[in-house]
Amino acid sequence: MTAFATLPLSPALLQGLDALGFRQTTPIQAQALPAILAGQDLIAQAPTGSGKTIAFGLGLLQQLDPALTRTQAVVLCPTRELADQVGKAIRRLAIGIPNLKLLLLCGGIPLGPQLASLAHAPHVVVGTPGRIQELLRKQALDLGAVRTLVLDEADRMLDMGFEEPIREIAGKTPKTRQTLLFSATYPDAIRAIGRSVLRDAVEVTVDSAASPLAIEQWFHEVDTAQKTAALAGLLIEHRPESSVVFCNMRRDTEEVVSELERYGFTPLALHGDMEQRDRDEVLVRFANRSCNVLVASDVAARGLDVKDIGAVINYELPTDPDVYVHRIGRTARAGSSGLALSLCAPHEVPRALALEKQQGTSLRWRRAPLAGKQARGVPQATMATLRIDAGRTDKLRPGDILGALTGVAGLPADSVGKIDVFATRAYVAIRSADADRAVARLREGGIKGRKLRVRRI
Repeated sequence: MTAFATLPLSPALLQGLDALGFRQTTPIQAQALPAILAGQDLIAQAPTGSGKTIAFGLGLLQQLDPALTRTQAVVLCPTRELADQVGKAIRRLAIGIPNLKLLLLCGGIPLGPQLASLAHAPHVVVGTPGRIQELLRKQALDLGAVRTLVLDEADRMLDMGFEEPIREIAGKTPKTRQTLLFSATYPDAIRAIGRSVLRDAVEVTVDSAASPLAIEQWFHEVDTAQKTAALAGLLIEHRPESSVVFCNMRRDTEEVVSELERYGFTPLALHGDMEQRDRDEVLVRFANRSCNVLVASDVAARGLDVKDIGAVINYELPTDPDVYVHRIGRTARAGSSGLALSLCAPHEVPRALALEKQQGTSLRWRRAPLAGKQARGVPQATMATLRIDAGRTDKLRPGDILGALTGVAGLPADSVGKIDVFATRAYVAIRSADADRAVARLREGGIKGRKLRVRRI
């Protein structure tokens, strides 16, 4: 590892790193930053959770001129959730840069406010390829001054059919730009797009601290008809504080949630057919620990940024071994330990053998515990979520909510968990035993003297 202070970074960026408590680089940062700061193009194979956002965030901010009110950096991400995560990280890094304007441009939200925001060009754009392509075609976005183009999780963007928008966006930027491409896997399609948009790129490959060999993995052969009972049995046996269950098909996520509810769990589904508001709500509840089982499809879970996921469970094995590696890496972020459990029906055994070949070591198999219809010891979420129908546009702040809960509502501070404030609504996690009392007291006493609609979800 390298100390950030030894790198040729501006005082403002060193201030941002210091404020965030970052002193030493991760492996991807140590290998990539010298080339990035030297202005070279880069193609890096690096997994989610390895610190790549800080690497390219420092690079694009180092090149940025805050006095020039034109778009100078573009970061493309496969999903709105990942774009939001990346945007927040860059804003935190830029705490020492005055008047920096960063704009999030993603699909799934109205176009009008984004067009209005583009009346004054942002310094940095973070978004999804489809929406940025749409804004370019409307001539609402000018990329003629872009110095840095970042393709984050490029493999997933190609999987989602974004190759044509990526090429169009790249074609609207100056040929002298710096291009940074990050991908968890390195298939031929990535090599092809790399050749077309990068110039003399430095290649960096970082072995993940969360590689399959560093995660405790168990495989459980089970009949298809017994999969849900086996899933419930594994959750009861291992009792992870939070877990992500992966399904291959969107429709399966809802079916698995329904089956788990019959056993007494309180799971939530996350898939691509959901409205954006519903997706946001699910992610809030999972992150604040009021839901301890998230059943997700692969695309929907991209950008999922939740610390300390206790276990990843493959309800079905993916057909692509690289997808398996990406899934289980979510339980071992930043080098922490993790647990990966996989259910394997007889027809999925060839997929398991492909994983064994890729990892170069024998898989560990054991009998799956089957939960009975009257399952006992089902782990419950420790928190509940309250939704408040007011947000940033109503000038509602997290401190206002906390003050009302510990003041008017009379709750102890340790009963209040994570608070998330969106444009028109807010969510607060409350210890489950205190949730109903909190709702009643907030409805009666209000927040900042205002009566607001509050309900438990």
